[in-house]
Amino acid sequence: MSVFSEAEKIKIFADLVQIKSVNDDETEVAQYLQRLFAAHGIKADLMPLSATRSNLVAEIGTAGPVLGISGHMDVVTPGDIEQWDSDPFKLTEKAGKLYGRGATDMKSGLAAMVIAMIEINAAKTLTNGRIRLMATVAEEVGETGSQKFYEAGTMQDVDALLIGEPSGYNIAFAHKGSIDVRIQSTGKAAHSSMPEQGYNALDPLLDLLNQANHAFRDSDRHSDLLGDLVFNTTILKGGNQVNSIPAQAETELNIRSIPEYDNAAAIATLQKLVDQQNAAGAQLAMTVFMSQDPVQSPKDSKLSNLAAKIGSTYAGQPIPKVAIPAVTDASNLLKGKSHDFPFIMFGPGNQTPHQVNESIYKQMYLDFIKLYEELFVSYLN
Repeated sequence: MSVFSEAEKIKIFADLVQIKSVNDDETEVAQYLQRLFAAHGIKADLMPLSATRSNLVAEIGTAGPVLGISGHMDVVTPGDIEQWDSDPFKLTEKAGKLYGRGATDMKSGLAAMVIAMIEINAAKTLTNGRIRLMATVAEEVGETGSQKFYEAGTMQDVDALLIGEPSGYNIAFAHKGSIDVRIQSTGKAAHSSMPEQGYNALDPLLDLLNQANHAFRDSDRHSDLLGDLVFNTTILKGGNQVNSIPAQAETELNIRSIPEYDNAAAIATLQKLVDQQNAAGAQLAMTVFMSQDPVQSPKDSKLSNLAAKIGSTYAGQPIPKVAIPAVTDASNLLKGKSHDFPFIMFGPGNQTPHQVNESIYKQMYLDFIKLYEELFVSYLN
């Protein structure tokens, strides 16, 4: 017998959406989940990263292998609320869909995992092994929560990992890495009619960005699984008046890396270009402010095969196993793990994350709760 009614499952999801954890304030989500677990006899601990940001870890089971499950508690900004058809922080049902910020990415997945754990614990169906939930902060920007779990050793004894990011009825077993880089240029101001009296801080940056476009986009390094490395300049700013030579300029870049052109190699390529500009008289300073490695786990493992088998009964069709371009907390959580470590991203959702009127099918959310209960228990037992 289920611990929660359908209405209660929807209410837990709605309660999470109502908490405005927009790139912050995950402590409120963590405390809510901690109280929910406690009401059902499960101990959950907060791992503070700041006054308003706390990871949460909870575990059921007593001995044996550990299945790690993870999801993030933050959401992105709803943007222009006027463009939404309903309040983004009030879960709203319409025509079989549930609308709200985080509906897909990923408060539905988080709620489904938590409810599944509580129901498994109450039913006493887990006879072997442990299920450990690692709920993270700051997945959307910085991934500091998963880094904290890695540093704390929370993953050390974990034998397999499932991240409940929105895959829908697909299973992801590999994804690209992500690198965020800032390059600052210092020049010397002068009147634009006498540029020789100054140094244009924009010039070396423009040269470097052109060289970087060629270096990365013309590369012959390719992944059969993940495709090519992706390089983009996303921010460029400098100068403050049209007739003055700019003394300061700055650019920010994003690289989506592949195992064949990994983070270390990509950063080295950029550093070499920076060094060349500095040798020619520029003053450039490069800072890598995020570096998440690409992830490539076995396509076929006990975990992925079981997830595909059980998932297909809910999907009504075979579950594809895919590689994706986006990055997840797995980049940090899997640090130090071997290439044969079982990992999948498998969670309720669709193609509406970060969009206006983000939504999820109500039935998919409810089905994933049952799917997780079957999968977690079957995998460990």
